[in-house]
Amino acid sequence: MSASHEEAHTGPIKTPKQLLWTTFFAFVVPVFIIIGLVYFVVSANKPAGAGQSEVLGGVSAQQREQAVEHRIQKVGAIEIRDANRPLASGEQVFKTQCIACHGTPGIPGAPHLGDAAAWAARIKTGYEALLNSALKGKGAMPAQGGGDFEDVEIGRAVVYLANSGGASFPVPDRPAAAAPEGAASAPAN
Repeated sequence: MSASHEEAHTGPIKTPKQLLWTTFFAFVVPVFIIIGLVYFVVSANKPAGAGQSEVLGGVSAQQREQAVEHRIQKVGAIEIRDANRPLASGEQVFKTQCIACHGTPGIPGAPHLGDAAAWAARIKTGYEALLNSALKGKGAMPAQGGGDFEDVEIGRAVVYLANSGGASFPVPDRPAAAAPEGAASAPAN
């Protein structure tokens, strides 16, 4: 075999020194780069564990506890209210929940308390439409149902607002409890 034939079959690495440098740059350098990147990623600030400083990164232990409680809180909650409590008046509900948008100065576009011109077209739609808009929301107004007040109390606020603008809606009250079946059919003596 000739020397030119052997040259054709050899690779770019011709000496052991070239093999050593190729191995170093192909395997060892990438391993150190990966180790450096991992160290960089995991070296961020961590919450303090037991026995560490009470304040780490400007966050106190109490703030960390509150943040953890907030993250692990239950999704839903049940609130038990007194069903027999007196209903709030329309004015009370208005002052608590509606005044920010419907009071003075309020939000532009929202009909304000006592503004007959702004309420006229809305009053023509009727009480049920106004109540539905208040409970479910309409336009920029968010839904008011399901909050701190019962739906009938929101209805009282709707009546208070509409009546201040010229309507004459009756003030709603809780529906009467249904009488027991046996009591309704008993004959009177």
